[in-house]
Amino acid sequence: MTEAKLSRPVQVAEAIKDWVVEQNLQSGDRLPGEAEMIKLFAMSKGTIREAMRILEAQGLIKTRTGPGGGSFVHEVSRQRAKALLGNYFYFKNLTIGDIYQLRLTLEPELAASLAGKLPEAVLQQLEENISEYSEPSTTLEEERQQHVAFLRFHAILADQAENPLLGFVIDFMVNLLTDLTVYRRLYSPPNIELWKQGRDHQQRLVKALRDGDSDGARSIMSDHMNTAWKLMREQEIEMESRFISE
Repeated sequence: MTEAKLSRPVQVAEAIKDWVVEQNLQSGDRLPGEAEMIKLFAMSKGTIREAMRILEAQGLIKTRTGPGGGSFVHEVSRQRAKALLGNYFYFKNLTIGDIYQLRLTLEPELAASLAGKLPEAVLQQLEENISEYSEPSTTLEEERQQHVAFLRFHAILADQAENPLLGFVIDFMVNLLTDLTVYRRLYSPPNIELWKQGRDHQQRLVKALRDGDSDGARSIMSDHMNTAWKLMREQEIEMESRFISE
């Protein structure tokens, strides 16, 4: 079976994106008016308007009305990109293993690349984040908050990546895991070993990062990912058994 042919407005939307790249337009640059777009792409007014609506829905253009208005190239924010990509995975039934398999590949290398390069302000931010779970939780709501804070530690590191693609992918995985943890209640029941191991790994990781110990940072992060994978999988199994019993 052949792949369904793209509709004409979608084809035109793709052509407009190609044209923007060819013209080296940047975020904030004005796009041609509707009449010029009709001539440029030899399409009807209705097709051009629909193509522009598609691009606006994708966050690639922004339309303003009134004096000085028009359509402008718009840079998609990281938050919007994560949300759009998250929609793709919404029905993929991702597991803890799916996410940790990739985290184990990427995050140790990120940690190694950041050793000795992080400003003291970022190192302090990581330490302040760890202080949010300095003691085990006493309530289920506090346990949920601690899980979210544990993962925020990794988002902070991802934001420091020199490679923007690496940083985005790791940040996206952290976002997925946060949503998965909260949605499936993987923070219940509280897991003292997960808290203890996670806090210990993160404290030692900050020291390695401050000391410029690339090999140590890589090793600690690798152990952190493996341990978290094992313990979170246990949480996932516990959740699945509760679901079946109910």
